[in-house]
Amino acid sequence: MSSCHAPRAARHRNESEYAVPTGKVKFFDEQKGFGFIAGDDGAQVYVAQSAVPLGVKLRPGTRVEYGVGDTRRGPAALSVSVIKKETSLAAANRRSPEALVPLIEDLIKILDVSSTQLRRGRYPDGGPRIAQALRALADDFDA
Repeated sequence: MSSCHAPRAARHRNESEYAVPTGKVKFFDEQKGFGFIAGDDGAQVYVAQSAVPLGVKLRPGTRVEYGVGDTRRGPAALSVSVIKKETSLAAANRRSPEALVPLIEDLIKILDVSSTQLRRGRYPDGGPRIAQALRALADDFDA
């Protein structure tokens, strides 16, 4: 058999060998510039910021498809594209902008009183409630 003829099994490749891998973002840290994808095939794949299109934010659970290259540290995603954008729980529960206006105005008043108390050398009354309200507002902004 000459070397230019591949065995029959090698010539007729399984269609899945050409399929683009898909999976879900396990985590992605924008500040560190990397994360991992949990592939539908069970493989965990490293993903660098350079493989993510400009302006795309990868959040845990986001469905993606990607090319894979082998690096000395293991498989790495080459080019990532979002298949279906997952709506985060925070975004689904986000208040409307109109509903935020009175909350922000109330918080401004509370923070104004708090800053006066802090200038006098003591922490404001109800500090834990203020912190909770600020976190809730931050979640609405961050969603």
